[in-house]
Amino acid sequence: MLLVVRVVEALKAIGVTEVVLAINYQPEVMLKFLKEFEKKLEIKITCSQETEPLGTAGPLALARDKLIDDSGEPFFVLNSDAISEYLLKEMIESHKSHRGEASIMVTKVDEPSKYGVVVMDQTTGEVEKFVEKPKIFVDNKINSGIYLFNPSVLDRIELKRTSIEKEVFPKIAAEKKLFAMVLPGFWMDIGQPKDYITGLRLYLDSLRKKSSPKLASGSHIVGNVLVDESAVIGDGCLIGPDVAIGPGCEIEPGVRLSHCTVMRGVRIKKHACISCSIIGWHSTVGRWALIENLTILGEDVHIGDEVYSNGGVVLPHMEDNKHFEVFKIKHFEAEDCHVMILQKFGTATC
Repeated sequence: MLLVVRVVEALKAIGVTEVVLAINYQPEVMLKFLKEFEKKLEIKITCSQETEPLGTAGPLALARDKLIDDSGEPFFVLNSDAISEYLLKEMIESHKSHRGEASIMVTKVDEPSKYGVVVMDQTTGEVEKFVEKPKIFVDNKINSGIYLFNPSVLDRIELKRTSIEKEVFPKIAAEKKLFAMVLPGFWMDIGQPKDYITGLRLYLDSLRKKSSPKLASGSHIVGNVLVDESAVIGDGCLIGPDVAIGPGCEIEPGVRLSHCTVMRGVRIKKHACISCSIIGWHSTVGRWALIENLTILGEDVHIGDEVYSNGGVVLPHMEDNKHFEVFKIKHFEAEDCHVMILQKFGTATC
């Protein structure tokens, strides 16, 4: 949700008045969450729901009536599984300058062989061709998932499962109507949990470089941290670096958080320690629990007191001892320190 909100904020900043979300699962959940941001940002947010998979282009045909108006102005299309700088104003200027039908933002990567590479004219920005996972070097620029389309692009897309990258873009490029702009800032595909945590770090770093007032401060904050204004943090906590805490969270006294995301409505009880993990909506982490090494908790997951999780995924609405090997933490308190001992408690299978 944090990433969707970030995209909406970026669009609002350049004057966009309406955002259409292409969703194929529980759109009411997404809309309920975003309603407060709709009012706060004064921007209209609607959903276009797929009843069957339509690929990366089909959803545009499905939302055609929402995307076209009498102005004939171009519209943005952005993927939500990547995080980056959003230089949208500059993209509009670039799109108008070349007078093509579509523009894509590309980003440079160190290992282009892992991706589909965009080969473009370095002077004009015209896209010449696409090469899927090249075995020899042809270029180091890949599609970043940020597009700007003239309404005429919709005439190229049928209401069926269609790939915009493999079926639509090559045809536009063949007509010399597809142009690319190189993204100068950071970019990260965050489709996997490990990459999500890395992407969060890059995003927070970008806020620090801009001296953003969004970043939290105080004696209990280490490095770059985002804390929603409705979250409550108890005494004696140490938060950061690279932490995001969502709305309505309750962080009890003595908690340690680093390199993690804590989503909306989470409760973390006293002296729990969480690092390199993602805690899903409305979950609970018990007292003295130790959660680390890329543990992923789904929505409404409840971890008991003194439990240790060394990686793994817990599905939504489950409790800890039903999904992964559980260790209990025994501890005693001395005058100036806490000592924890891990004791194997049991094993359960999914």
